Amino acid sequence: MSKDKIFVFDTTLRDGEQVPGCQLNTIEKIEVAKALEELGVDVIEAGFPISSPGDFNSVVEISKAVTSPIICALTRAVKKDIEVAAEALKYAKRGRIHTGIGTSFYHIHHKLKTTEDDIIRRAVEAVIYARTFVEDVEFYAEDAGRSDNEFLAKVTEAVIKAGASVINIPDTTGYCLPGMFGEKIKFLMNNVPNIDKAILATHCHNDLGMATANTISGILNGARQVEVTLNGIGERAGNTSLEEVVMILESHKDLNLTTSIKPKKLMKTSRLVSTLMNMPIQPNKAIVGKNAFAHSSGIHQDGVIKNRENYEIIDPKDVGVKESEIILTARSGRAALKHRLDLIGYTVNGDLDDIYTRFLELADKKKQINDNDLEFLVYKGKGNGRSLKLDYLHVSTGTAPETMATVRLELNGEIKSATASGNGPVDASFNAVKSVVKKNIHLEEFLIQAITRGSNDVGKVHVQVKNAGNVYHGFSGSTNILTSSVEAYIDAIAKIK
Repeated sequence: MSKDKIFVFDTTLRDGEQVPGCQLNTIEKIEVAKALEELGVDVIEAGFPISSPGDFNSVVEISKAVTSPIICALTRAVKKDIEVAAEALKYAKRGRIHTGIGTSFYHIHHKLKTTEDDIIRRAVEAVIYARTFVEDVEFYAEDAGRSDNEFLAKVTEAVIKAGASVINIPDTTGYCLPGMFGEKIKFLMNNVPNIDKAILATHCHNDLGMATANTISGILNGARQVEVTLNGIGERAGNTSLEEVVMILESHKDLNLTTSIKPKKLMKTSRLVSTLMNMPIQPNKAIVGKNAFAHSSGIHQDGVIKNRENYEIIDPKDVGVKESEIILTARSGRAALKHRLDLIGYTVNGDLDDIYTRFLELADKKKQINDNDLEFLVYKGKGNGRSLKLDYLHVSTGTAPETMATVRLELNGEIKSATASGNGPVDASFNAVKSVVKKNIHLEEFLIQAITRGSNDVGKVHVQVKNAGNVYHGFSGSTNILTSSVEAYIDAIAKIK
């Protein structure tokens, strides 16, 4: 069976830009339009020219800037709207006027306060007038999702006869269930005599979270154009997500449906739109969310490491993501820990239990473990056989002139403790350690550095001490910066011969 082409009509720059706070200037719109052209969209709805001088100018400049896609301008079924749209499209290599009117009971009787016959008359007149300016005219039946199917079929037949080449069936309020919307498309395919002379389009909103499902249902019942936005942005709860529809069709090859979209450019384009529109993408967003290819459950991590397809139906590389991400948390298992250690160059020979135990202890204190954390875990593990270890630390501090610290150390297998005062918790703790080891130690350097950000981060501590003319370095890392400081100090002292 030969593949059917699904035309991708992107309305990010029109419907998507209606989101409060997401407005773009003309230069930004041109940047997005060029990215959409590179992505491979068939139609760019560049704006609603009569709505503002800025929208008019954007349609003009986008028409000049891009070559391949059809440039579409939105209008109402009003002559002045159509004239202004035609003027804005005069530089388009291929221009389309998108005109229409409400067809539901609510729009006919409450919004427009007219009759069904008048709606058909105005719809036909708008299409005929638009055809005097451009050959490509698309008609939208606003609120088609809640429109009577018999009346919708009459409108569709009339506007196709008037010259419309695309009929847009919007679920404007996001009301339809997938079965309802699919049946609506099927009804039009079977009951409009001249339906073969036009393409049916879907334009679904996400008020009930069903925009993508409704769009796919529409496709399966005969629609061959999908009206979508990047990241699903749009009025109220948003529109159908371009990336979701494209990757559904890519994943279900048995449908024999294809688009002109280049999937590997999806992530790049998604990020551009998110940045320019100041519209963060929710982490769990399908396809382009930061967690879309991230795994933190131990069971899932083990499965993905063994074979990606155990838990991923899309190869991340296919949408422009470098690779799946194994997120190390307290829920991660030994397989994920070993996998990440291998990737950063640490080969764990033999029993992994010791480092895994310390990993879980740290993971319980932090939400996520990064590569720097792992390096410290490995390094601290290497010091397990040393003759000097911290067993206990307690510090009393406050408004008193001096701070008191008590340390208990394991020295050559023997437990020893000491209490000392100092100018602050670190100084007091270091003095207590010196009381135990009884060596002439001079602190040369003391450096604390946060690895990433956040109050629960691992503090990286480096100390440099001098003894008998020789310099020794110590390192440690912990979510407790005082503990980390003392452990780094002990690490340096333990190296003194």
